[in-house]
Amino acid sequence: MVDIYEKINELYDRRREVEMGGGDERIEKQHQKGKLTARERIELLVDKGSFIELNPFIEHRSTDFGLEDQKGPGDGVVTGYGKVNGRPIYLFSQDFTVFGGALGEMHAKKIANVMDLAAKNGAPFVGLNDSGGARIQEGVVSLDGYGQIFYRNSIYSGVIPQISVIMGPCAGGAVYSPAITDFVFMVEKTSQMFITGPKVIETVTGEKISAEDLGGAKVHNTISGNAHFSGTTEEEVLENVRKLLSYLPQNNEEKPSRMEVSEEDDYRPDLTDIIPFDAIRPYDVRKVIEQVADRDSFMEIHKDFAKNIVVGFAKIKGETVGLICNQPKFMAGGLDIDSSDKASRFIRFCDSFNIPLITFEDVTGFFPGVKQEHGGIIRHGAKILFAYSEATVPKLTVILRKAYGGAYVALNSKSIGADLVFAWPNAEIAVMGPQGAANIIFAREIQNSENPEAVRQQKIEEYRDKFANPYVAASRGMVDDVIDPRETRIKIIQALEMLRNKKETRPGKKHSNMPL
Repeated sequence: MVDIYEKINELYDRRREVEMGGGDERIEKQHQKGKLTARERIELLVDKGSFIELNPFIEHRSTDFGLEDQKGPGDGVVTGYGKVNGRPIYLFSQDFTVFGGALGEMHAKKIANVMDLAAKNGAPFVGLNDSGGARIQEGVVSLDGYGQIFYRNSIYSGVIPQISVIMGPCAGGAVYSPAITDFVFMVEKTSQMFITGPKVIETVTGEKISAEDLGGAKVHNTISGNAHFSGTTEEEVLENVRKLLSYLPQNNEEKPSRMEVSEEDDYRPDLTDIIPFDAIRPYDVRKVIEQVADRDSFMEIHKDFAKNIVVGFAKIKGETVGLICNQPKFMAGGLDIDSSDKASRFIRFCDSFNIPLITFEDVTGFFPGVKQEHGGIIRHGAKILFAYSEATVPKLTVILRKAYGGAYVALNSKSIGADLVFAWPNAEIAVMGPQGAANIIFAREIQNSENPEAVRQQKIEEYRDKFANPYVAASRGMVDDVIDPRETRIKIIQALEMLRNKKETRPGKKHSNMPL
């Protein structure tokens, strides 16, 4: 007669079999590639001992192409929930040791189930991707499985934060799930994303390229902009996922958690030395961020993509804020197609999750050129205008030096909904820079003068004094205050405190039609 203890022992035997995935040999192969197993990754991501697995005994039910004779513990994916920094998250981790992590019907069902739980419970969702793609032996049901996941990525967008971590191959239709999520992490040299692999590309176009050069971490972090973060090891990447989650609220109905910060002197005298008075000399805007944000709190997003704009999260007096900053170190801080996409995507994320927006402005304008015009700079630049206009979170702008033309309007000006705009006393706010304006307005006078160069310089200074200063804009209410640069942090802290309970609505609609 079978007793209860035999059944319990059978349970534990079955659980151990599931936990071994594809077995010792395949686990060793995974390690030889410099990759961790699905469960090892989960242990690094969540707080120790907090992970609860869901649906561990699910297996495929396919009977074609010999699959009926193959066991697949967990069907190649581990799903469940745990805690990061004491707060709940839901997750999946694809197991490359079982069917190469390929997605089939039941694999997709597990992921869809845990995504639904994340949305119902208002908690972030993290996907650890390491998969050979669709399980072709299962045919169209594997494609339907991808559709189930894409649908949930889309309808839960802006409801819960969604993070994708690429920790191996991610090819074909599988790449569209990470593309819909809010943030994508990649591991250098071991993770790739592409629609069609190198062999297909060579067959169709004759181009030869390696998987790494086609869709590796460096490519997507610097050229395509499809990834936001990269790291040299899986351990480093997962630690940064934990760090990112610390800035975010659990869902769209919460505000980010605030930390108590010990009293410190918020007056920052070094700010006057960072930005050159000469409007054309470059500097690194990150040095301004270091002075204004809490110490070591800035986490840059898209660090190596579209370097002419810097975006990321920081803490100011313990409160999470989103920073959008022109970077005069690259392209004189001008806005181009890529920086427009980068900034507008980040603005919309912050607005979705109640994170105040702070803009540090030093912009020459939208970047000129045939390539930019033909590439659609009009459409892409309009995204920034749209994103700022649509956002209802607290919105602050600090004009550090230059604010010219349409880019001045686009970067959170009063006219498109900024709550407060501050300007430093050296700020130049104008339709264009004094040099260009003088050459147009006074062209005939300069040309007909005995000393054109001297007259040109005189007219440049005349234009700068009359128009390119913050007081003209301040006199019209387009700048709320001209501030001492050393008091920038103080003014921002006061403004965030004042705007803490801001409520603003937009006309009722199904959804907007952003210029994509």
